[in-house]
Amino acid sequence: MTATTPELLASAGSAEQARRYIEAGASAILIGESRFAMRQPGDVTESELARTIETAHSLGAKAYINMNKLFRNDELGHIPDYLRKVEAAGADAIVFGDPAVLLNVRQHTPRLRWHWNAEMTGTNSASASYWARRGAARAVLARELNEDEIADLKVKAGIEAQVQVHGMTNIYHSHRNLIQSYLEHIGREATLIRKGPDKGLFLVEAERPDEKFPVYEDESGTHVMSPDDICLLEALPDLIAFGVDSMYVETLLKSEAYNETVLASYRQALNAYANAPDSYRMDPRWLSAIQKMQSPDRELGFGFLYKEQVY
Repeated sequence: MTATTPELLASAGSAEQARRYIEAGASAILIGESRFAMRQPGDVTESELARTIETAHSLGAKAYINMNKLFRNDELGHIPDYLRKVEAAGADAIVFGDPAVLLNVRQHTPRLRWHWNAEMTGTNSASASYWARRGAARAVLARELNEDEIADLKVKAGIEAQVQVHGMTNIYHSHRNLIQSYLEHIGREATLIRKGPDKGLFLVEAERPDEKFPVYEDESGTHVMSPDDICLLEALPDLIAFGVDSMYVETLLKSEAYNETVLASYRQALNAYANAPDSYRMDPRWLSAIQKMQSPDRELGFGFLYKEQVY
């Protein structure tokens, strides 16, 4: 007996990176550039779009274009031309949350498939259904949902569901510099540290000195990232049972070798489940391969899936 398994999606920052991640196990890639997307591992510019999408398609994978930025008025004029180029390049879908993008899709590229991604506000079936009725093919679910909420949303929303299964998560976003606002919000003493010239900037709370929150900045602003990494490899059967359609691996701030190892482990698990769902057992070697590559400063955990996690 064989079973259908979810898509395995990873973000990529170049055509070469897309190729490597697909060959490692991804069945879809998410690409974009900082003019239209937040937290991309690299810019795939307009001139590289067609080549990168062609690379994905030639390897049997899909290519989605990330447009999850919160747009300002002076940026709206660039959206129509970009959408037309994305459609001409053969993208399988665009991913966004700003309604301004939808208005332009309807006017300029009405046949272009699109996924709704409202970041941390994708938390209930009513919202997902609202966007499904307006043409969304998929909802990207908030990382804060637990197993019951994911299963309930999938049943009630009537739309494809995407869940992050691995990597760090962003805590929140704004166009402003958020560090001072974050410190005031939590009401705790904290400081910023830089761990060497190549290791980046981290937020460290006085009450939890061992937990270091990576601070990531791009053209859209400042992003405070989680101190640990989600790893739902052991929970794949549950996610499949919930009806999850796409499993997303966040590649941001990780080495290509690490991401390839993660994708290979998830691919082996998904293939094993597809081949024999009734007798599926997770092979400890799949998780061990990831653990060997994991930074000792960052724990692997289930995130919010089985409990209410507090950052």
